[in-house]
Amino acid sequence: MTSNNMLNGIARQLVSQGLASEEAALGAIDSSKKDKKAFLTSLVESGEIDSKAVANYVATDFGLPLFDLNTLSSEVIPTEFIKDDLITSQNAVPIAKRGSRLFIAISDPTNNEPLDKYKFSSGLSVEAVIVDETALAEFRKSVLDGNSGLTDGLDDSFDLEVDTSDGGDLEPDESGLDETPVVRFVNKVLLDAIKKGASDIHIEPYEKIFRIRFRVDGVLEEVVHPPLAMAGRLTARIKVMSRMDISERRVPQDGRIKLKISKTKAIDFRVNTCPTLFGEKTVLRILDPSSAQLGIDALGYEPEQKKLYMDALANPYGMILVTGPTGSGKTVSLYTGLNILNEPGTNISTAEDPAEINLAGINQVNVNPKAGLTFAEALKSFLRQDPDVIMVGEIRDLETAGIAVKAAQTGHLVLSTLHTNDAPQTLSRLINMGVPPFNIATAVSLIIAQRLGRRLCESCKAPEDDLPREVLLQEGFKEEDVDDLKLFKAVGCKKCNKGYKGRVGIYQVMKISEEIGKIIMAGGNAIEIAAQAKKENIPDLRESALKKVAQGVMSLEEANRVTKD
Repeated sequence: MTSNNMLNGIARQLVSQGLASEEAALGAIDSSKKDKKAFLTSLVESGEIDSKAVANYVATDFGLPLFDLNTLSSEVIPTEFIKDDLITSQNAVPIAKRGSRLFIAISDPTNNEPLDKYKFSSGLSVEAVIVDETALAEFRKSVLDGNSGLTDGLDDSFDLEVDTSDGGDLEPDESGLDETPVVRFVNKVLLDAIKKGASDIHIEPYEKIFRIRFRVDGVLEEVVHPPLAMAGRLTARIKVMSRMDISERRVPQDGRIKLKISKTKAIDFRVNTCPTLFGEKTVLRILDPSSAQLGIDALGYEPEQKKLYMDALANPYGMILVTGPTGSGKTVSLYTGLNILNEPGTNISTAEDPAEINLAGINQVNVNPKAGLTFAEALKSFLRQDPDVIMVGEIRDLETAGIAVKAAQTGHLVLSTLHTNDAPQTLSRLINMGVPPFNIATAVSLIIAQRLGRRLCESCKAPEDDLPREVLLQEGFKEEDVDDLKLFKAVGCKKCNKGYKGRVGIYQVMKISEEIGKIIMAGGNAIEIAAQAKKENIPDLRESALKKVAQGVMSLEEANRVTKD
């Protein structure tokens, strides 16, 4: 067994963060066992570590409030809960009481024994507060000696505040001073997610752990494990920010948050809570309005694909359908098209569930099935308001599909989405819904199937080891291309996320040609339509992904993750 394998808990974390050497940590473990002391106490006594730096790191990593014991008034110490035997045996001391809450000063949040003992002895709920280990040792001694030696003159408005490393000051939560740490922690999570370029934040309570994950470049990654006891308060804070009912925990709720990150920029969060076995799971979708202003050139369309999309947008009527799974970038593709069409002389209306990004100059409607405002009802209303362009968030049923098709046939440009695997299957899906084949063939002008793949970091990507010709052919590369093919792989650097930075679209853009229209009207299936698309040299999703690989934009591994069955 290596020495590193002998480290666990906070010892391993401190070593990995460079706050303590491995030798010092192992020595402290031995000393703590021999002298029956807490690990951190032994480590600090060794003189090999900065106890203030450790306290700062622990508070940040565990999402707990950091408190300076030197600012505590002896008048607020709950002396009725001071028990010499507990203070002697446990590296923790009660420092304040608020209603039914007892605040306990600790230095090691991985050790739950002190909190459990104080909870049992007091009959109250306990809240951990991180303090400097050196200061805690002195405080314990002074309390045992009967002389707190603390600063006097503070009154009962005493507050526990997070010590922010950058000196920033965040507004306290109106629900109570002792909630300020939660307010600051939530703000930090939101800002960290924005800085990392995350698309979603997942806040998940389980039986024994509480974790927060970010979806970055389409992949979920764990970022922090706050204390399980913090789950309810953190969820409540997000509900307050989202204007949800904080007393309702039995049913899902939806809300929105607008976070101003500068004088000129704000980020919206679409928030959903859902009750699970061990509490409410909260997911926040990060909606950056600037993503709708990227322009078509930033989305990754190949030149011929871009031309097909632009030509379809230029038509005064017809239907453009964008298809793909959730999170494949359909909304951005649609909003990009709407922005191209958004001119003073064009009347544009959208029905969405819900409207993710506010687009100035476009009439956006949130559907509300409970109130009777379905996609179909919104479409009927739009058609009475002299529209030029209509966008339907999703075609889910025959009624919506029928109205959208009729609108496309009668002089309106209609944009919408479906959930299918590729372009040919989209046509089969409409037929299966019950839309007459003739109507499909005459109304639908273009179908865009898409995925999002992680883009290789230009700063650190490295040439891939030469792969055998047979392997490249099996992957789908054309025989005439494999000899000159140069592939790249992800490496990882300070500028990226494990070798990837940002995402790029992979598209199958299929125009409904005369031949494809004939197959639809003859009742042809998706296989027949795909075969005709191949004859017309329309690249499928796999071929488009391999083109991105050949261009050095994407790794073969990522192309396989996104498009290979």
